[in-house]
Amino acid sequence: MTSSSQQRIVIVGNGMVGHHFVEQLINSQHDCHVTVLSGEGRLAYDRVYLSSYFAGKTAEDLAMTTPETYQQWGVDARINARVSTIDRDARVVTLESGETFEYDKLILATGSYPFVPPIPGNDQPHCLVYRTIEDLEAISASSAQSKVGVVVGGGLLGLEAANALKQAGLETHVVEFAPQLMAVQLDMMGGQQLKVKIEELGVKVHTQKATQEIVAGESCRYRMNFSDGSFLETDLILFSAGIRPSDQLGRSSGLTMGERGGIVINNQCQTSDPDIYAIGECALWDNRIYGLVAPGYAMARAAVADLTGGKGEFAGADMSTKLKLMGVEVGSIGDAHVKTPGALVYTYHNQPDGVYKKLVLDPTKSFVIGAVLVGDTSDYDTLLQYALNNIKVPEAPEALILPSSGDAPVLGADALGDTATICSCYNVSKGDIISAIDGGCCSVGEVKGVTSASTGCGGCAALLKNVVDSELEKRGVEVSKAICEHFNFTRQELYHLIKIEGIQSFDELLEKHGSGMGCDICKPAAGSIFASVWNDYILKQQHQPLQDTNDTYLGNMQKDGTYSIVPRVAGGEITPDKLILLGEVAKQYNLYTKITGGQRIDLFGARVDQLPAIWEALVAGGFETGHAYAKALRTVKSCVGSTWCRYGVQDSVTMAIDLENRYKGLRAPHKIKFAVSGCTRECAEAQGKDIGVIATERGWNLYVCGNGGMKPRHADLFATDLDDATLVKYIDRVLMFYTKTADRLQRTSVWMENLEGGLDYLKQVVIEDSLGIGEELEAQMQLITDTYQCEWKTTIESPEALKRFRQFVNSDATDSNIQFVTEREQIRPATKAEKFSGEKAIPVELV
Repeated sequence: MTSSSQQRIVIVGNGMVGHHFVEQLINSQHDCHVTVLSGEGRLAYDRVYLSSYFAGKTAEDLAMTTPETYQQWGVDARINARVSTIDRDARVVTLESGETFEYDKLILATGSYPFVPPIPGNDQPHCLVYRTIEDLEAISASSAQSKVGVVVGGGLLGLEAANALKQAGLETHVVEFAPQLMAVQLDMMGGQQLKVKIEELGVKVHTQKATQEIVAGESCRYRMNFSDGSFLETDLILFSAGIRPSDQLGRSSGLTMGERGGIVINNQCQTSDPDIYAIGECALWDNRIYGLVAPGYAMARAAVADLTGGKGEFAGADMSTKLKLMGVEVGSIGDAHVKTPGALVYTYHNQPDGVYKKLVLDPTKSFVIGAVLVGDTSDYDTLLQYALNNIKVPEAPEALILPSSGDAPVLGADALGDTATICSCYNVSKGDIISAIDGGCCSVGEVKGVTSASTGCGGCAALLKNVVDSELEKRGVEVSKAICEHFNFTRQELYHLIKIEGIQSFDELLEKHGSGMGCDICKPAAGSIFASVWNDYILKQQHQPLQDTNDTYLGNMQKDGTYSIVPRVAGGEITPDKLILLGEVAKQYNLYTKITGGQRIDLFGARVDQLPAIWEALVAGGFETGHAYAKALRTVKSCVGSTWCRYGVQDSVTMAIDLENRYKGLRAPHKIKFAVSGCTRECAEAQGKDIGVIATERGWNLYVCGNGGMKPRHADLFATDLDDATLVKYIDRVLMFYTKTADRLQRTSVWMENLEGGLDYLKQVVIEDSLGIGEELEAQMQLITDTYQCEWKTTIESPEALKRFRQFVNSDATDSNIQFVTEREQIRPATKAEKFSGEKAIPVELV
């Protein structure tokens, strides 16, 4: 029942912005009766992560609220409640069903709708849009009957839609009218680099294409004819060519509208009728529609503030964005297109690695006003803080975007003012975080609960933690470095306790130094330490519960529940007989076969019950486990060196094999990769590895603590012209010092950067033996080498260990959910749509 004194607030639309308005209104404790009218058949869900639906997420996973939650809040929520008219004089909204609702204040959060270009033939079956969960269901159904899909539109939403088609298993194309992808966020060079990256992932991009008509195809369902005379055949067409504001209610009720659409609002988000507010993508502020969720949230907060007598207004929003499109990192900040007169530009382009960065400074060369990042967004958070908070750039601004630059400033929490924005999704400043801490919050989790910081896209998580830790330490609060709630020790401290006290099991460690039962953090960490110190069989009864899934089954679990097999090929050298054996095994078990970047051969698609038989054949043929599943030495890559190459000056293959055989049993905080090059031409890419060795005329140069991956780092030159024995001694010491002192899951590059004194300190410890532990480190490494065992050989010789390798505990049946399709003459996992249709899926057969 509505109290006569309560303000009646009706919200039309329950998308992400409409739901955020409800949350803010309820949190304000304003005395009102709230009615939500959702035109869709469900309440608010997360549109930002729509593409995850094709990776297995459900509508329930994407839901942002439930009817029960709204009921607890006292919100009257209706679904399938499409509003047909607004009577502003009577202050009544009427649904298409005829039901009416009176209001004192009306909130229009109707969002937007997909723009479908007026192309003849665009209304045929299998011509779809990408906007709602119902759209996803239609795409999924169409994908099950299609082989080729085309997305019309190469903007942000278009590339998300392309990812959806790719995840659905279709040959995917993107057709864009403009000469580049993401023309709004990226400059021409950035768009071109993104096109290269996207096409490397198997999506074909067609720019500067204007579709004239969609007609019947010959090889596919449809044919798209372009204005330049070319054409493209496809079975499914997905329009994602931008959005238009859903402003029909504003137009029909006589509200002031923008010339090109959108309901005009002021800084309080009021329309021309002061009792009606508009927020999100239906609203036009300063002649601009904001198509991102963060500005919509800011509008919702401003409207709530005005309704409840609070302070706050919407004065525009930062449209900077950082995202991953099909695994490709993209970032855009401020004036990406350099429209500011006199602006200065710095660019960095690493074409081989697919990285492009542009930094835009104001005419005085003092402040960041824009940036473009493609392929590597590791600098995004720092650049955004410089831009948002008018922080003066360093004397060498290029250091902000150049890789591995020692001059790049570290913008810590203390460098930011109280007004600095930490979380742009929820407009949380550093001052808000300080207020939360002053109000009693003593952890990142508690600050999140009060401010909502880092609960949106999560991109500010690291910065939030830095601010919270810094502020707590200023107040004399000890910031716990404990590995988890069960052990009040760091990983380094646990390592020393296990080593010094001779602790052999987790139960003993827990009894002596912990509490509770342990968790998914401390158990794998302890298991890794036990392996590093004692080098015991990891599937021994006392160690097995500590292992994660990959270590438990001695293989990498893939997305469909099957496992990969990666035998060790020391130094990348392999005999014809071993090559033939790998081919025979792959053929017998119908495994997908791929040569890896680490000079190994990877076999995919094995069921867990097939693993012992496969490895029995491989071990009998002379192979060992390659530890691809483990935080251990993975590979030692090499060139052919002086044995074959006319430029080689040392035998790099022999050195690589010797190093791999020495360190192949080492378990560490994270994976480790080596490379050995036979000359300075560096064909083995040793300067991008944890341990890199490059031959010289007088011996070997040693590089340490580099890595590829998400955040590539160039290795540092550690020592020059070493003989074989000294090289091995230094590597022994570096790796064992890393294993003893690094945090859990910490790569060598991050570990060295966090060492006080960095590279120079590491040289003192290893070369000068400043701590007097050199011989101890070498002895520990020798123990690892002397006690090495192939884990798969031990496993297939143990009837007890083999019991674990069954698909089901109580049955010999196989998992019917594991299905494959044939692509390029090999298998790949069937998509959800392919499994559902059953047309292309190949059930797994017993071998």
